[in-house]
Amino acid sequence: MAVFTKINYSDISKIEKLFNLGKIRKFEGIKQGIENTNYLIFIKNKKYILTIFEKRVDSKDLPFFMKLMSRLYKLKIKCPQPVKNKKGSFIFKVKNKKACIVSFLSGTDKKELSNSDCFSVGKNIAKLHLVSKKIKLFRKNSFSLSSWPTLLSKLDSRANNISKNLKNVMKNDLINIKQNWPKNLPKGIIHCDLFIDNIFFYKKKFYGFIDFYFSSNDFYIYELAICINALCFKKRKNKFIFDKTKSSKLLKGYISIRKLNINEMKYFNLMCRGSALRYLLTRTFDYLNTPKNAVIKIKDPKEYLQKLNFHRKLRSFKDYI
Repeated sequence: MAVFTKINYSDISKIEKLFNLGKIRKFEGIKQGIENTNYLIFIKNKKYILTIFEKRVDSKDLPFFMKLMSRLYKLKIKCPQPVKNKKGSFIFKVKNKKACIVSFLSGTDKKELSNSDCFSVGKNIAKLHLVSKKIKLFRKNSFSLSSWPTLLSKLDSRANNISKNLKNVMKNDLINIKQNWPKNLPKGIIHCDLFIDNIFFYKKKFYGFIDFYFSSNDFYIYELAICINALCFKKRKNKFIFDKTKSSKLLKGYISIRKLNINEMKYFNLMCRGSALRYLLTRTFDYLNTPKNAVIKIKDPKEYLQKLNFHRKLRSFKDYI
């Protein structure tokens, strides 16, 4: 459920007056997503997405996200295009919260990616990375390595109820990852949240990426590590099992557009461990601090504990391809 802020026809009327898009014929809430409130709005024969930003998005980052999507769209990357209002701004307020309108991206996400889907996704991540080099914008990754010690310090002993000795497990992994984390790998703007629901397909073919609200500057292979964890494990009951075929297809798709250098391959396993630890930390924090009656679906941290344990057993880039 992702309709945290309710709107009515009075709010819609105010939005109409702010833009030159025409009359909004109808609007409906979109249940997918967990971070922001989203509405599908219908204007003439076109559809748009109204996003109302909730607490987790820092308003000072909104200009970066809007400029990024606008420039990616102009550079032929399939993604939503932000719409400027009559004042020439992408951002306005709804119910005293920051909001934006972006173009509707056709297609939908898939419940599960095929091997060929993984190859297409890999190719298009590489295209995104290459194109983003032309965009002179910068935003620090708010969930980069430097933020993980603070996240860990916020977790109390209840974390050990999720899994035995969990806090110490995360602490030991963090020490090791931090000691070995590289300082100089190819980097640029990455999406940073390419989970399956942010990847759209149309007529069974890859169509585009959505939800750029975690985008930031970081290592390109960190993006790939996030994708390996998010897209290349299959769930069997309560077990998450690595699918090497999907991982290989995704990486080969990427490499077909942008080659990886020796150091990127050398540190790939560490990036996968780091990505798994990052999501284990944030999911554990949310699990312990989100009220049980909240409309947000609380995700199980143990998924990423399993993934972290898996990556700890590997060493070589060849283990993934």
